[in-house]
Amino acid sequence: MPRGVISTRGGDKGRTGTGGPDRVFKDDPRIEALGDLDEANCVLGLLRSKLPPEHDWEAGLKRIQTEMMNLMGHVATPSNSPRQPSVPLPEESSLWLEQWMADIEEEMTDATEFFLLPGGNEVSALCHLARTTVRRAERRLVTLNQIDPVAPSILQFINRLSDLCFKLSRQELHRNGIVEDRWRLFRPERKKS
Repeated sequence: MPRGVISTRGGDKGRTGTGGPDRVFKDDPRIEALGDLDEANCVLGLLRSKLPPEHDWEAGLKRIQTEMMNLMGHVATPSNSPRQPSVPLPEESSLWLEQWMADIEEEMTDATEFFLLPGGNEVSALCHLARTTVRRAERRLVTLNQIDPVAPSILQFINRLSDLCFKLSRQELHRNGIVEDRWRLFRPERKKS
């Protein structure tokens, strides 16, 4: 096969390679998780493409996309594989995402959490699209984790990332003076005894 050729025909019968020695079906839980992580990363790339140059989210979103590529290398590799990825896990990234969210809350005058109707403007809507795509990837990682352990830092990172996308959508509307379409306040129901 010549260098640079993407189509190898190796997957024509419904199987694909992983970071380990085995080929698996393309609907294997590992491949499902990787596909959803890839899709989430693409949505984040689309979000970045809609931001003006030098936007203050740019560096953070680029770091997130890089972290996602790294963690996908780990997700692609079964825990029993003799060769493990050399790229870093997102060990400290959850704390960094939490700090970013805290900074957003400090900027906003009303940080009260609401169930919102996604929209407002294109960037805010893309943040919600990223949030829901990341949540789906998280569900696939939970399924995979029941079969083969996923590093805790990956699960934490993805969980925080979806929260960040929600906060970014709110910050975008706040900065542009757009009123959020609120459904209702987050209020946990107490059980009556």
